[in-house]
Amino acid sequence: MLRQFLLGIAISVCNIAIHAIFMDAVIRAARNTSERAPSHQSLRLIAVMSATALVLMIAHLAEVLVWSFAYSLIHIAPPDTDLVYFAFVNYTTLGYGDVTPLERWNLLAPMTAMNGVLSFGWSTAVIFEVLRRILPAPSGER
Repeated sequence: MLRQFLLGIAISVCNIAIHAIFMDAVIRAARNTSERAPSHQSLRLIAVMSATALVLMIAHLAEVLVWSFAYSLIHIAPPDTDLVYFAFVNYTTLGYGDVTPLERWNLLAPMTAMNGVLSFGWSTAVIFEVLRRILPAPSGER
């Protein structure tokens, strides 16, 4: 069990670093897009949020690929399992249950889910912050 926790923590820390790098890219992309976007508020919002969502989706995909790579190293699932699919199902907490980890690795799937939930929450906070920065404050507020 300790081996599963240590591996799960190591992969999660790796993914947190990846997410931090991509969050920096999101903030930079939002600033650049906001500066270059048309002055019309609706078009600017579309441009900035599209850039933000694209960068966040790439970040989550990279993190799923890290999990699937780790899965392949430890042979977590039966042979011929699509490990990217398995990692996606765990990371997104979709939980189809059509692929399950081998018993000796049964704690790694929930750790993947925990990592995904935390990353999605972080992404949501960043989306909110980007929106807060690009939308004009209601009159009387600052």
